[in-house]
Amino acid sequence: MFKFTVLFFLVMFMIGTDTFLISPLLPTLQEAFGAPTGKAGWMLGAYTLGSAVFALIAGPLSDGWNRRTVMLCGLIAFSVSTVLCGFAQDFWSMCLFRLLAGISAAFTAPQVWAAIPAVMPPHKIAKSMGVAYAGLAASQALGVPIGSWLAAGGWSLPFWTIGALSLALAAFAYRLLPDMRPSGATAGRGSIFRRYVPLIRSGRARSGFLAYLLLHLGGGTAFAFAGKWMADSFSLSVGQIGGAMLVLGFGNLLGSTISAFAARKLGTVRAVAIGLTLLVAMYVVIPRLPHLYAATAVYFFVFAILGVLFPIIMAALTSLNATLRGTISSLANATMNGANTLGASLAGLLYVHAGGYAAIGLFASVSLALSLVAFLTGGILRSRPATAGDSV
Repeated sequence: MFKFTVLFFLVMFMIGTDTFLISPLLPTLQEAFGAPTGKAGWMLGAYTLGSAVFALIAGPLSDGWNRRTVMLCGLIAFSVSTVLCGFAQDFWSMCLFRLLAGISAAFTAPQVWAAIPAVMPPHKIAKSMGVAYAGLAASQALGVPIGSWLAAGGWSLPFWTIGALSLALAAFAYRLLPDMRPSGATAGRGSIFRRYVPLIRSGRARSGFLAYLLLHLGGGTAFAFAGKWMADSFSLSVGQIGGAMLVLGFGNLLGSTISAFAARKLGTVRAVAIGLTLLVAMYVVIPRLPHLYAATAVYFFVFAILGVLFPIIMAALTSLNATLRGTISSLANATMNGANTLGASLAGLLYVHAGGYAAIGLFASVSLALSLVAFLTGGILRSRPATAGDSV
């Protein structure tokens, strides 16, 4: 069972590293390709757009097919498309290869959340979920800064390294994972989109995913141009931005390790309410901090709070229906990446035309405040049996 835990940790680590890598590299890539600031965010947005759209297909597909096959094909395609990013010749080719990488990730990452209950004994599922999320948090703490430092030897090197390691990980998964074929209740070749019907009909699901969308819209918009803001405001090099991202990533990793403790001590509703309220205030303050150390310290606490919140919220979403875990996980992934795509585009416009990073911080605060309202009014954070009219 330990081997499965390691595999799922590494899959999330690789995908997380690739997902967030563009942010610290954005100033370097913008200069290399001569991309205007208003459009530069699409080098990040192309990845999240591909992941968001195709996750809507990958989730229901995985609920009806062998999860092992879906995960292996996704990992191999992810490896190839990430390597191709290192060979991009201009802005548009980079956007194309990032789009392909995002599509591949859509068929890979959600399988982790859906596969854990299939291969782990019941008493180890919660712990394995936490370890998998820690892989995502560790990608920010270690993967993204390491990628930034590798970029000092050429911006292509991080992409080639991630691609090669992901291919090795696919070989490890091929040897380790058993077949995970669907049960009779979920097997079949009918329309994959009909699996979304129970979620669409559920008021709890609708409000939960709306809140999740707003949460990532706020955080994604702020993070997309964090590297650009640090470069412009504090004259940081790409390596120095990587160092700042290291601090942020450790904050996220710390938060993910204490998430279960916070939920037990405060309760799910209070933990989310307190966390989002603090984030609303912090995103207003961060752009106005005049010193790098102060900004990095506050951002550390931002990412620590996000690390506490995400496992709690994902647990609430995936508990909606045990037979639709792949669909729910992929819809959550699509929601996250759709929000990040929109956020990356809006961040560029806000940064150029609406007052720089201060406008981005204000937008993030408003989005998170609305997310809190949706979480509290929708009832998804309160455990209760589903009623006949509101079941998933």
